[in-house]
Amino acid sequence: MNRTAIALVLLAVPAFAESVAGISWKAPEGWKAEAEKPMRAATYTVTAAKGDTENAECAVYFFGTGQGGSVEANIERWTGQFEGAKAPTPKKEKLGGFDVSSVELEGTYTPPNMMNPNAPKTPHPGYKLVAMIVAAPQGNVFFKLSGPKKTVDASKDAFAKMIKGLTKSP
Repeated sequence: MNRTAIALVLLAVPAFAESVAGISWKAPEGWKAEAEKPMRAATYTVTAAKGDTENAECAVYFFGTGQGGSVEANIERWTGQFEGAKAPTPKKEKLGGFDVSSVELEGTYTPPNMMNPNAPKTPHPGYKLVAMIVAAPQGNVFFKLSGPKKTVDASKDAFAKMIKGLTKSP
């Protein structure tokens, strides 16, 4: 098979998509899928933008039908992870044919240690969180992009495009 034929065969292969709770998505180009992690449907590393020294992360959570708490409860919890932040009003819209609630927070991020809740929290100044909660056919799916502000800001359009590209899956 020559190079042109190989290229045509590769173009005919559908793009890899992740799925959970009756929805499918395609991670943005350049995002690196990570190994499975507890409580997550998917985790992606987003390479640091120029000027940032740390990568960002996109985590996708699905806890089961009727699980994971309300949109408001999650926003309140996330707000509590940013020192001095005030709970934002979620933006509600239709993206990819699904109801989506989204919020943005920034400041000093102090995430809990899920493996050891009693461990001291490590503060991360200059961080940002962009979260989108998708009302999927089988329950809420939580997409969270978090990391250094410049990196998250540089990745917001790709993140939004991923959500706009959601489709129903079997």
